[in-house]
Amino acid sequence: MTTEGPDAAPLHRQIQYLDQALKQNAVVRAALAVAAEMALPNWYLGAGGVAQTVWNLRHGFEPAEGIKDYDLVYFDPADLSVDAENRIEEEVARRLSDFGVVVDVKNEARVHLWYAQRFGRHLEPYKSTEDAIATWPTTASSVGVRNDIEGLVVCAPFGLSDILGMVARPNKVIVTQDVYDEKVSRWAARWPRLQVISW
Repeated sequence: MTTEGPDAAPLHRQIQYLDQALKQNAVVRAALAVAAEMALPNWYLGAGGVAQTVWNLRHGFEPAEGIKDYDLVYFDPADLSVDAENRIEEEVARRLSDFGVVVDVKNEARVHLWYAQRFGRHLEPYKSTEDAIATWPTTASSVGVRNDIEGLVVCAPFGLSDILGMVARPNKVIVTQDVYDEKVSRWAARWPRLQVISW
């Protein structure tokens, strides 16, 4: 008799599973608390640090094992300066310095200002953090979370089945095949039960 994994559960159960999984990662707990204290506009902790916590636990690894960075995003169209973004990143790094991790902080309202120079293609300005999350490279990593007074708030434009089911599937909105292939080959070496969907 096989037991269905969390990826097959109803959405409310998937959110409960995700919440319990993330609570096991001390870095995630601290980062969520710091971002809430700083009251960043329309913020989420997302991408690899969230997905990889789940994959670690589903592989029987320590929750934070091998996670090289955590992504904290927010949306502030009122201040598109790189200085403001850097100040916030430095403050987050200071508050989380005991963990010895890298936290990559991005104001999603200003991504279009540097995207073409870095990736060689034009990007329309995002309308919100949720709009940005919907363009992240894989469906499993297109997930953002934050805490509010009612509990875990989840932004998952492609649902939670891929992150919980350990499926790496391309989200082709802006990512290129070479970037996707490099990312998933690295992931597959780290999490052997990951199912990689080819481009």
